[in-house]
Amino acid sequence: MKIIILGAGQVGRTAAYHLSREADNEVTVVDHDDEVLRELQDRLDIRTVLGNAGSPAVLAAAGGAAADMLVALTNSDEVNMVACQVAWTLYRTPTKIARIRSSDYLGLDRFFGEAGAFAVDVPISPEQLVVDYVERLIRYPGALQVVDFADGRVRLVGVRAVQGSPLVGSELRSLREHIPKTDVRVAAIYRNGRSIIPDGDTVVEPNDEVFFVAATEDIKTMMKELRRNEDPVKRVLIAGGGHIGLRLAQALEVKNQVKLIERDPRRARRAAELLRSATVLTGDAADQTLLVEENIDDMDVFCAVTNAEEANILSSLLARKLGAKKVMALINRPAYAEMMENDRIDVAISPQTITIGSLLAHVRRGDVVKVHSLRRGAAEAIEAIVHGDPRTSRVVGRTIEQVPLPSGTSISAVVRGAEVIMAHHDTRLEEGDHVILFLTDRRHVEAVEKLFQKQQSFF
Repeated sequence: MKIIILGAGQVGRTAAYHLSREADNEVTVVDHDDEVLRELQDRLDIRTVLGNAGSPAVLAAAGGAAADMLVALTNSDEVNMVACQVAWTLYRTPTKIARIRSSDYLGLDRFFGEAGAFAVDVPISPEQLVVDYVERLIRYPGALQVVDFADGRVRLVGVRAVQGSPLVGSELRSLREHIPKTDVRVAAIYRNGRSIIPDGDTVVEPNDEVFFVAATEDIKTMMKELRRNEDPVKRVLIAGGGHIGLRLAQALEVKNQVKLIERDPRRARRAAELLRSATVLTGDAADQTLLVEENIDDMDVFCAVTNAEEANILSSLLARKLGAKKVMALINRPAYAEMMENDRIDVAISPQTITIGSLLAHVRRGDVVKVHSLRRGAAEAIEAIVHGDPRTSRVVGRTIEQVPLPSGTSISAVVRGAEVIMAHHDTRLEEGDHVILFLTDRRHVEAVEKLFQKQQSFF
């Protein structure tokens, strides 16, 4: 697939990294910063073009006439939308994805789609994706990661097991005795950074990172098996009143007591005007006196989402020291995130990792409708739709134990119509099933894609 990426910012660079690693992808990156492009070209097997992302001439130089996909990820909504329109007008580019930050555009469907004013097939908002991600973590206290499948009916949850919890020290097969009316599948366990393919004999140990799949209504029941019962989050302090901080405050203030700290007076005033019940404070979230005055030790969650990751790290560490029960920080650089997460910061939020799944779902072959990048891109969770019949499909009519899955890959759940089925070895796959897969090693993605591709004739 020939892919043009417009914009080499943090999201654009991450997209280039992941998409260029996919088999058969030819990636070209366009940006106005030649130094950034040289650095990218030194690290990745890609083409680069220097110039204005919205220019027809630059798009032509980037290979627009032969492109299968345009991914516009500059910091300007208007440039992204215009670039998609130019690609459609000149070249009828089949798939056009645009980063849209402004909620004014996202709230009006008539801007996008077949009948939209702009030729944007898929508008994506990294900021909104981050807000949704953090909100899910807050709704499930103790979770490290929560991702949706099948329109929210199934979720995959990552939890760190705590000593003294019912399942810790027990074999996984004992789950049926612990929660007999709940069907859950443990997809993977990470112990000391290494993956373990779970079976009934696997014993859960303290500090294991356990990923499980369950129907949404059963998640809290399973979490109680791995962690002590945790009270719902009531009080949240957000550091940063930009796109992410403001949207997060708006999403949470309906059910939570929210305080927002923003150091820029103008931005703080705007946040105060737009928020209904949240308290907005002008100041530095790394100011110890301010945090103490605002009762940081009484906060259930402290979430730092400013544009400066160093400030997010410092304020989160200070909030932890002063008694915040759980701290989250938006951290762009993977090296920083790995150093800080778990021991000092409960959750390191990576906008790039959260966003990349939205892009990968449109690149993957077979009918892959959702992709979630996990563990900083090392693992993936995929939702694929089964098509065909026994003559044209490698999976239709087969039981799960008969499907030749690559090493480290498991099928955790099947969604059939309105029914959520937790996968057993004898579960038979049918046309139209939505299958939830977990891959501990994303290098096997291509093999999984081929399994779900419809063939002219399998025999």
